[in-house]
Amino acid sequence: MSSVLDLLKSHRSIRKFTDQAIAPELLEDLFIAGQSAATSSFLQGSTIVRVTNPENRARLAELAGNQKYVESAAEFMVFCADLKRAGNYCEEYGKPFEGNYTEHFIIATVDVALMAQSLVTAAESVGLGICYIGGIRNNPGPITEMLQLPRGVYPVFGLCLGYPDQNPECKPRLPLSVIVKQDVYNETGDKEAITQYDEVIREYYRTRTGGGHGISWSEQVASLLSEKSRPHMRDFLAGQGFTFK
Repeated sequence: MSSVLDLLKSHRSIRKFTDQAIAPELLEDLFIAGQSAATSSFLQGSTIVRVTNPENRARLAELAGNQKYVESAAEFMVFCADLKRAGNYCEEYGKPFEGNYTEHFIIATVDVALMAQSLVTAAESVGLGICYIGGIRNNPGPITEMLQLPRGVYPVFGLCLGYPDQNPECKPRLPLSVIVKQDVYNETGDKEAITQYDEVIREYYRTRTGGGHGISWSEQVASLLSEKSRPHMRDFLAGQGFTFK
């Protein structure tokens, strides 16, 4: 048990990979480990598109914000929320398809996250490194076209997978007192705890970037939530059949 706890607490994002390939047998085991994650109502609403075509990898790296490790990782895959596969059987059993309800969208999206994290934990347990790529939502339309994703399917995030060629520090997380509440939501003591945490994060960034920006957590997230973030996603999702009834 302690080894699993240590593994989970040691997670880092890896952005530099060696050129060592992942054995097909190991990759299959990782897919099975991911597939074994919990799935709401047994929907199994996840599909993984493994991208091996070098030209497509290069294009995906560009579309995701010029993140070159999308190309350099041994494996890159796109995790998709998928209501089409199960929806195919509504017609077969003479039932109306109501997959455009918000709850179904949530179920499929959560399924994808759980599946990916189980695969990631399995990968890290055998010495592999990973980096989630939310940047694929920068340009979901071209990516959907490239991957030939049908209506009822949307790309949630990408995942780089390979053998690490770096050993970064773990990024400190918020104090537990801020995120774990008892019985009710309350913010008692949070401001003081976050002020101290901000100093930890400033030092982390200053050290990591060799005297770089040293921005705090609160500054970073304030900027995030004060700006428009991928406003195209609503219309894109509607076009894929997710209309949030």
